[in-house]
Amino acid sequence: MAFTTRSQPARDAILAAARQQFTNDGYERTTIRSVAAAAGVDPSMVMRYYQSKESLLGAAVDIDLHLPDLTGVSVAEVAAILARHFVDRWEGDLADEAIMVLLRSAVTNAAAAERMRAVFGQQVVGLVRALTNDAADSDVRAGMISSQLLGLALTRYILRLPPVVALDADTLIAALTPVLSHLLTQPIGPSPR
Repeated sequence: MAFTTRSQPARDAILAAARQQFTNDGYERTTIRSVAAAAGVDPSMVMRYYQSKESLLGAAVDIDLHLPDLTGVSVAEVAAILARHFVDRWEGDLADEAIMVLLRSAVTNAAAAERMRAVFGQQVVGLVRALTNDAADSDVRAGMISSQLLGLALTRYILRLPPVVALDADTLIAALTPVLSHLLTQPIGPSPR
């Protein structure tokens, strides 16, 4: 569907309202009518641009993780760069509410969970495959890295677990770096006896 530049402010207002409501109320309690009211538009306009609540969620959480180019970076430095990148992605210069909307919604909504799997599956798996020269266990490593990153985001930004929230960014990065390093470079699974 082609959109005019006149429609851009309305679409921006709808997406801003949707992100806010998905963040505060979750997917299940957010409605097309409530988003329209918050955006100051008629519900039919939301439906015209996005067709369904599921499509609206998809547009509201169109996420690019902005993964860094790690070409030429030594293996020893990769984990620290990734740890800093993700903390910055959540609370620094790259921060936006889309990833938090998706994280909060993915806990209770199958479509949001699928979107989260797609974002991390495509972007993180691709990065890990490149870093490990497409090793046979690249997907497992990427899944474990994603579990650490998403678990940290869930406990720090959604559940707001006090000891995790209390950590300053540098301490958080220092704690996350060796975990990512292990998942990128060490054997996955039990050690041989």
